[in-house]
Amino acid sequence: MSSQDSPSPKPDALRHSNTTAPALASDDDAAVLAKLGYKQELRRNFTMIEVFGIAFSIMGLLPSIASTLAYSIPAGPVGMVWGWFIASGFIFIVGLAMADLGSAMPTSGGLYWWTHFFASPATRNPLSFLVGYSNTLGLVGGLCSIDYGFSLMFLSVIVIARDGEYTPSNGAIYGVFLACVLIHATLASIMSKIMGKLQTVFVVMNMVLIIATIIALPVGKSQASERNSGHYIFAHTENLTTWPTGWAFMLSWLSPIWTIGAFDSCVHMSEEAANATKAVPYGILMSIGSCWFFGLILMIVIASCINPDLESVLGSSFGQPMAQIYYDALGKNGTLGMMSLLFIVQFLMGLSIIVAASRQTWAFSRDGALPFSSFFRPISQRFGCIPLRAIWGCAFLAAILGLLSLIAPAAAQALFSLAVASNNVAWGTPILCRIVWGRAKFRPGPVYTGDRFSIPIAWTAIVFLAFGIVLSMFPVGGPNPTPQSMNYTVVINCAVWGGALAYYYIDARKWFTGPKITVDVDALSEGQEEALREEGL
Repeated sequence: MSSQDSPSPKPDALRHSNTTAPALASDDDAAVLAKLGYKQELRRNFTMIEVFGIAFSIMGLLPSIASTLAYSIPAGPVGMVWGWFIASGFIFIVGLAMADLGSAMPTSGGLYWWTHFFASPATRNPLSFLVGYSNTLGLVGGLCSIDYGFSLMFLSVIVIARDGEYTPSNGAIYGVFLACVLIHATLASIMSKIMGKLQTVFVVMNMVLIIATIIALPVGKSQASERNSGHYIFAHTENLTTWPTGWAFMLSWLSPIWTIGAFDSCVHMSEEAANATKAVPYGILMSIGSCWFFGLILMIVIASCINPDLESVLGSSFGQPMAQIYYDALGKNGTLGMMSLLFIVQFLMGLSIIVAASRQTWAFSRDGALPFSSFFRPISQRFGCIPLRAIWGCAFLAAILGLLSLIAPAAAQALFSLAVASNNVAWGTPILCRIVWGRAKFRPGPVYTGDRFSIPIAWTAIVFLAFGIVLSMFPVGGPNPTPQSMNYTVVINCAVWGGALAYYYIDARKWFTGPKITVDVDALSEGQEEALREEGL
């Protein structure tokens, strides 16, 4: 597909396109998609709130904070509170840059589509190929990370119930992980018709857990012992690493970077969203903004209730710092209740992300870029116009990659880093291509940060994403790590990036030409043909 001119939507020219079944989408939404070269194949079941819901559900604010406290606690309350506030602000800037693109060109394969459209002719195909693989594997890595976190939380409840006298083996952890992945794939397959509505339920569940924690922790802590002072919460620093104190604070940014990392799921739901040019950008910004605000409140509450002996919290026999924080404030029964609610919400996160991951996988296979693309490409009419094979393909890959957890936690953690480093590459590349090569091609959609602010916002986003990649590759404990404490993120991610580029230059360059046209050209009217011809399609 040629990418020489802007694909900005012209609904009037395509409003009565017969390239989509009437039941799948409105004429305007189908017309916007046709301008990008694609026919409507997925049913648009998601409202703006539900698009926001899928991103917010995947972020799973409190379960994600619980899973990443090991990054922020070593820097003390300052790292927990101010690290969250500052890093989340930068992530919101990334969201603004992505929202500009999502409003202008909403398609399920948006990240690699935008890269191909904006990049120079010489870099267009390899960069699009790299972004597609980084994003696809990053989302599957996110699925692995979430379901592995569910396994740990689920088993931690058993540990608490047995008063710390049970230690789960790597085999038990993988067994729970595998069962979770298979259940998610099954539910994503059979509940497609109500998946949009379920996102509202998932948001409510997340908010119930957040509010319960905000209320229960301070109340329980005040009865058990004295809460920490305001000075301790906002001004006390620690350094439980062997890095300099300043760098320990920077590493605390990894908690929000890991947590607020699924906003691109709004992009992948573009072809199932009604009024996508507004639903996608608002979904991105609402999900990031909600996590920024409520996450800050949660971090303040946690810092006020945490045991000042932070090393004992990190080394808890429960295997989860958050479980120890609950236990110190609420006792055994209260902790069992809160941790049970926590892993239920974590389970819902996994269901949402397998939906988003399957849509990116399907979009990339639609353009013929994945191995066995012809197999994953078909849409299942029987199960509600969803990419059924892509769902199970993601589940199968997650199950295989999850076997790393049987080797060592360090290996599993490196795999999960795909959700950060590889996704940062996938998010930053189209933004970079737009401001380096594609400024003249860009035509904003209805949601736009404006000519004055859009470019500075984009550059800020690129710098932060690049910094996040570097940050994610540092050993958390300090320099001179052991094989057990080494951060293998650089190994895993460079293997993905190097492998994708090697695959492209060895073989894929012979046949991969970027996104393909799927609209039925023979069925277009003269006016529709002319509108597409103006766009170089």
